[in-house]
Amino acid sequence: MLDSLLIEIGTEELPTRTVDELAQAFAGGIIEGLKKRGFAVDGEAAKVYCSPRRLALWLAGVADAQPDQAIERRGPAIAAALDASGQPTKALSGFAASCGTTVEALQRLETDKGAWFVYRAEQPGQPLAALLPDVIGESLKALPVPKPMRWGDHDYAFVRPMHWLVILHGSRVIDAEIFGIASGRASRGHRFHHSGPVAVDSADAWLDALRGARVLADPAERRQRIRDEVERAGREIGATPRLRPELLDEIANLTEWPVAIRCTFERDFLRVPQEALIMTMETNQKFVPVFDAAGKLTEHFIGIANIESADPAEIRKGYERVIRPRFADARFFYDEDLKAPLESHQPTLANVTYQQALGSVWDKTIRVAELARTIANRVGVDAALATRAAGLAKCDLMTRMVGEFPELQGTMGRYYATAGNEPAEVAEALDTFYQPRFAGDGIAPGRVGQVLAVAERVDTLCGIFAVGQKPSGNKDPFALRRAALGLARTLIESGLSLDLPALLADALGQIPESALAAGMPKPKEGAPAFDAGQRRAELGRELYDFVLDRLRGYYTDLGIAPDLFEAVRALAPGDLSDFDARLRAVGEFARLPEAAALAAANKRIGNILRQAGQVEFGQIQTNLLGTGAESGLHDALVNAQAATAPLIADRTYVAVLKRLAELRDPVDAFFNDVMVMADDAAVRQNRLTLLAQLRQLFLHVADISVLQAA
Repeated sequence: MLDSLLIEIGTEELPTRTVDELAQAFAGGIIEGLKKRGFAVDGEAAKVYCSPRRLALWLAGVADAQPDQAIERRGPAIAAALDASGQPTKALSGFAASCGTTVEALQRLETDKGAWFVYRAEQPGQPLAALLPDVIGESLKALPVPKPMRWGDHDYAFVRPMHWLVILHGSRVIDAEIFGIASGRASRGHRFHHSGPVAVDSADAWLDALRGARVLADPAERRQRIRDEVERAGREIGATPRLRPELLDEIANLTEWPVAIRCTFERDFLRVPQEALIMTMETNQKFVPVFDAAGKLTEHFIGIANIESADPAEIRKGYERVIRPRFADARFFYDEDLKAPLESHQPTLANVTYQQALGSVWDKTIRVAELARTIANRVGVDAALATRAAGLAKCDLMTRMVGEFPELQGTMGRYYATAGNEPAEVAEALDTFYQPRFAGDGIAPGRVGQVLAVAERVDTLCGIFAVGQKPSGNKDPFALRRAALGLARTLIESGLSLDLPALLADALGQIPESALAAGMPKPKEGAPAFDAGQRRAELGRELYDFVLDRLRGYYTDLGIAPDLFEAVRALAPGDLSDFDARLRAVGEFARLPEAAALAAANKRIGNILRQAGQVEFGQIQTNLLGTGAESGLHDALVNAQAATAPLIADRTYVAVLKRLAELRDPVDAFFNDVMVMADDAAVRQNRLTLLAQLRQLFLHVADISVLQAA
């Protein structure tokens, strides 16, 4: 018989950030356990439910017993199972006894790897009721619970103490005991609206039964109610609430019957930077901020209560009372910070260790400022502004506001720099140089911010690699992968034309030799003396490759095929904006009808040149060219070289490759009619030179020989 199955684990309030993960893991474990035991379970149709006090799973069409099980156990090999006279050995007799049968009842299994005795039997399927307790136990044991709790005088350990257990197959209760709690059909409703048990008639009636007891057990329904409630409150206020997805998730896992409460605070608090007020509301209190039409924070906010109160004004007073001292603290921090200019914090940076071998945060600031000056001069940005921004970039770390809200670093730097009458470009850079802060975030919009973003990340990468703490496996404590991707994105998306290997060399040149030596393994006795120059060169190559490795994933996310990336990667362009231009040109070239044939020809040319070995390629001797295809390719090559030279100089790579696509016919004709490896050494050398120049012409853009046929 097939029927719906409902399993509900009732607990004390679960950790907010883990509710969804636990629910999915619990459901996945149940489904996997049932499938492993032969039950046909439709995982796609499964309904995963959760709330702050429960994890639950509903499955449709679950059989009341598993199908009959075919058992096959392989015993000893025949050669070891029978003695010289053909009688069973102790190994065979013992195997038969362990299977509960006789030697005569065993069968033989013949394979190309040998022959064995086997035991085969048909075992009747066990009832669901007999198997389900173990399935549930296995699923709960496998949940990602880093610090399980114990309660009472029990030995049980779980994420939170468990208080009830509902297991229904159709309308029938399946008996089980988990953590000392016996299963039944009594669930629990809302802690305040319906504190008593909730009788559930069947698995299909569970969701409605809880809804009647003021519990929205469906997380999607609960989230939608929160959205609706927030929108309703926003309409009543006449302004626009901002409900971030992360905040929605937290509120949904804090409430079972959410109700929006409109609240206000004193307008005087609005002189505090709104980012600090918003962070207090969202992070500390789980309140929803409200904005006016211009995107400015208003004195309104929305709290989400877990109760439909007969006197919402009292809840409102409580929410307003709890937010007031936090806002007062933020106002105090802000006012105190404004009493001293941002640069006054520079001396204290010398007392904060950045990394033991690399010195203090002030030491890092000096290195970054020098890099920013160098970069600014190379890309035509005001070096004085870039250096000033670099000198102030870490100062807000020492302010009271950032000490209380570390997430506001950069943001508060911008506010304090503006208050101190720093140039607008400097103030903006102090905030935006942290961009991109997360996946999907944009790069710094202004040139000074972009210069500072590059300088900061280059110094971080060079310094941490130098001291031997580069990422390993899943470990990346300094977020160097993110720094490398942010560096690459800034260079590409800003169009800043910089020689990255040269910039890495500049940055490594500022790393103290003691730090370079600290990152090396202890030298063995008799080993050559430490060479700082050689170490810097090695690190420069390693760091360049590290940055390009991050780019591979970046372009994959943009839908650019790996072979296109490798075609440009083979040339290792130092300028990443140039790398990007080449890559996009190769993408357009790959769509041309001539692309596949020219890619194959380039691959063939590369193989021929490699097989030819060390050949000194000089000038093409026209007197050695044969008539027809050989002269035709030479003439086409000369014309293409002349036509593409100015295009290559201007980096108009799309035009270069479209012009080179015209070489398909003469290249095809050459390979059809000409024997490259001629017996005459001079002719052979001349033809190899012709092919080498042809390949070099394509290599001005990319190595198209690695392109895959469409």
